[in-house]
Amino acid sequence: MRQFDKSLSHSGPRPRRPLPRIAITMGDPAGIGPEVVLKAVAEAEIRRVCVPIIIGDAQLLAHTARTLDLQSGYDIVRQGEPLPAELSEPIIFHLDNINGTIEPGVESGAAGKAAGGYIEAAVDLCAAGSVDAIATAPINKRSLFLGGYSYPGHTEFLAQLTGSEEYAMAFVAANLRIVLISTHVPLAQAIRMVKSERISRTIRLANRELKRWGIAQPRLAMAALNPHGAEGGLFGMEETSEIAPAIETCRDQDDINVQGPYSADTVFLRASRGEFDAVIACYHDQAMIPVKCLSFGEAVNVTLGLPFIRTSVDHGTAFDIAGKGIAEHSSMIAAIKLAAELSSSADESNQAVEV
Repeated sequence: MRQFDKSLSHSGPRPRRPLPRIAITMGDPAGIGPEVVLKAVAEAEIRRVCVPIIIGDAQLLAHTARTLDLQSGYDIVRQGEPLPAELSEPIIFHLDNINGTIEPGVESGAAGKAAGGYIEAAVDLCAAGSVDAIATAPINKRSLFLGGYSYPGHTEFLAQLTGSEEYAMAFVAANLRIVLISTHVPLAQAIRMVKSERISRTIRLANRELKRWGIAQPRLAMAALNPHGAEGGLFGMEETSEIAPAIETCRDQDDINVQGPYSADTVFLRASRGEFDAVIACYHDQAMIPVKCLSFGEAVNVTLGLPFIRTSVDHGTAFDIAGKGIAEHSSMIAAIKLAAELSSSADESNQAVEV
């Protein structure tokens, strides 16, 4: 577990810089991560809002750039060397950690181990105050497991690295924000996790994090688990026995503006039209269907509860098109830009509190 100085996390002041430094992990080297990262960093809109620090393998990135005719040639800093005090152009933070052959589109322990190393290095840079936020390219869960990491995804991996006990996966898509009370678990297990205490923790976390994003009084909505909000118990009891008590507790004891439970077939539409700042979803697909219908390829995954801002793309490693030069990089752009925006908003919010 990494040790975080509170003065360097997004819960306190960080060194002031003209533009935020965003650590961008390369993701699984056998997937589309190297391609979408290089494409995104080359965009002028990214250079205007941050200084990109690409964390990965410089040789593989150079090979990807040559093969796919992409911009590269960035300065290289090797792991163990300090980042320059002044930076205005992208750099590559090189980890010499690929042991074996990486073939595009093929799962392997070598690729998974390398991808895990990029995540660890990004967290270390955040802990040292060398970067202001992290944006991650996709990893392959099977490769990660083969590489020796037994985590179901980035969220749990980052929580373990930072010792974060309260955390949640969230998605930002166009005019919609969704926070999940469970992530990558079987649906039967997800239903069993719809418990009052867990819901209350997620509501409190969402409220706190949205305030750090600059939303002074978040308006939260809780999605129902069952069809039509269970119709007064006709289609299930979770709304009455678990969800409503959690909402009441958060409203009465924590003064949180949370409403519901609302039927899931309308609450996301209402939120996208501006009625709520975020929706708390009961399980993974309940959240992901509206996100991907509304903004597939441009939505951003955000981990709440970490001592820094972390964003990610809304897609996977896309092994079927890896190395072909046809990967769309719009979600990577959106993830980097949101990381820059939220890290700046968090700083402004903290400064206001200190004053």
